[in-house]
Amino acid sequence: MTPTDNDIILRIAAKGDGVTADGRHVALAAPGDRLSPDGVLQRGPHHVDPPCIHFPACGGCELQHLDEASLDDFVTARVTGALAGQGVEPAIVLAPHVSPPRTRRRASLRAARLGRKVTIGFAESGSHTLIDLSMCEVLDPRLFALIAPLRSLLGLLLPDKRAAHVRMSLVDQGIDLLLEGVRVEGLAADEALLDFASSHQLARLTIDEGEGRQARWEPEPVTVRFGGVAVAFPPFAFLQATPDGEAALVETVRQALPPQDAIADLFCGLGTFALALGEARPVYAAEGARDLVLSLKAAANRAQRRLAVDHRDLFRRPLSPDELNRFAAIVIDPPRAGAREQVMQLAASTVPTIAYVSCNPASFARDAAHLVAGGYYLDSVKPVGQFRWSTHVELVGIFRRG
Repeated sequence: MTPTDNDIILRIAAKGDGVTADGRHVALAAPGDRLSPDGVLQRGPHHVDPPCIHFPACGGCELQHLDEASLDDFVTARVTGALAGQGVEPAIVLAPHVSPPRTRRRASLRAARLGRKVTIGFAESGSHTLIDLSMCEVLDPRLFALIAPLRSLLGLLLPDKRAAHVRMSLVDQGIDLLLEGVRVEGLAADEALLDFASSHQLARLTIDEGEGRQARWEPEPVTVRFGGVAVAFPPFAFLQATPDGEAALVETVRQALPPQDAIADLFCGLGTFALALGEARPVYAAEGARDLVLSLKAAANRAQRRLAVDHRDLFRRPLSPDELNRFAAIVIDPPRAGAREQVMQLAASTVPTIAYVSCNPASFARDAAHLVAGGYYLDSVKPVGQFRWSTHVELVGIFRRG
């Protein structure tokens, strides 16, 4: 190794900084970049011009300076690195899936008013300062197109020097919009809301003034579809971030499961996996959020699916090994913190296959170590980057009984 080799960026760390061979962290660096003796970063072959004018100030993206190969490598390394830290080695690391630009179908933005100016966007990284979006390369264009007219609407609904949340989701009927922290006072404001919803053909407009959510516009019931089944969608309920990312997760799980035998879907949400995988098999689905359970149960009944939906807190009352052993496979998709309580029961079970969907490589790796200690092996792992150009990575891990 020559003395200058230590100045080359070798990889991207979990928080997005480039790392040199001697361990120095460099912001906004790409693999192959080089630090000159005076500390100036010299671009290498994997450093590209960011497509958005708001980068790097906008906190919505951290990695727009990486080319496609480096993005793929980063998404994969986030998963394999977390597993290596727990001493778990997958038999197969599948090719990563990274969502294309402008495909994000749900967004939570901040809005703030100062005088007559209303700013809507993501906060700067590590700051409360909002970047007023004039373009966005991650949001679906249908969501981004609503931002400019929202500035005018919030000029009527948002008090001076106050902030609000703007939460948008793409659903079967169009855009589902939730505004939190606004004030609808007087006939003019009320009429402006209805005019806005009508002129922009919203699927639903929901307002939360601090006393609970109230739907102000909903021409027909709002739904999302999983496995061809329409499910009632509570305002800003959880959805996978992109349609293609959801499809990659579902297909990876599908390929790992037996074709017909009964399965369980734990932390099932609105039925992303239970409905997509349950066309020709019985499915038990457990979820702790009552509104999601009610939506899924009604949808399954209408579609005449063999789907048993259970309102169950899997942190306080996880399925026991005897309950788990009734199934040919378990699908589990827990929150970011993981599911240690349920995983410990899984580790003591004899279920042949576990498909673990995760939005946090670190908590997944900790849970994976418990499953391996219980006699499972990690057959394969599929990294998924739905949040393009961010450090947020998802995955599917397939565990088999050894």
